[in-house]
Amino acid sequence: MHYTILFLAFFACNFSQRTTPSGTPTGAAVPGLEATTDSIVPPAYDANNRLIRVTKTDTDWKKELDELEYNVLRQEGTERAFTGDLVKNKQKGTYTCRGCRLPLFSSDTKFDSGTGWPSYWKPLKPEYVTENQDRAYGMLRTEVECARCGGHLGHVFDDGPKPTGLRYCINSVSLDFVRE
Repeated sequence: MHYTILFLAFFACNFSQRTTPSGTPTGAAVPGLEATTDSIVPPAYDANNRLIRVTKTDTDWKKELDELEYNVLRQEGTERAFTGDLVKNKQKGTYTCRGCRLPLFSSDTKFDSGTGWPSYWKPLKPEYVTENQDRAYGMLRTEVECARCGGHLGHVFDDGPKPTGLRYCINSVSLDFVRE
C-alpha cells in the first residue's frame, strides 16, 4: 500500500493550489469562501428510482471547471498529495461533488489517513458513488466516481478504519465543502 501512495505521489499531476484571480486560494476551507447550503443540489430520481445523471458536453465542462478540476474530474487525473485545500479541513459539514454539487461525504466520516488526500470511511449514500476497476500504472485499484455526473473523485481501498474498513481517498479538487 505504501508503494502505491508513493507511486501516485511521484506521478501525480504537478499543479499548484487553486487560486482566485486575486491570488486567494479557492475552496470552502478558506475563511470567507465557505459554500452555503444553496450549493448542495439534492439528488433527483427517475420513475424507476434511478439517480438522474447530469450530462454535459466536453466544452461545457471546460467552461465550468478550471484546468486542474477538469484534469481530475473529467480526465481521471490526480492532484499532488498534501496540496488540496480540504486535506486538513476539520469543520463540520458536507463534501459535495465539484462537478454537480451532489452531496457525497459527511465530515463525520472523514479521517486523517496520512496519505495527503481527504479520506472518508463511507459515502453519504452508497448509490451516490460508483466504483470501477482502474488498471492504470500497472496497478489494480478501485476508482470512485460521482454517480450523478461521472466525475472522477479518487479511489477506495480496504485499509480504512472501522466500522467499514474502507478508505475513500478523494482528490480535494473533486470536492466542495458546505459548512453546517
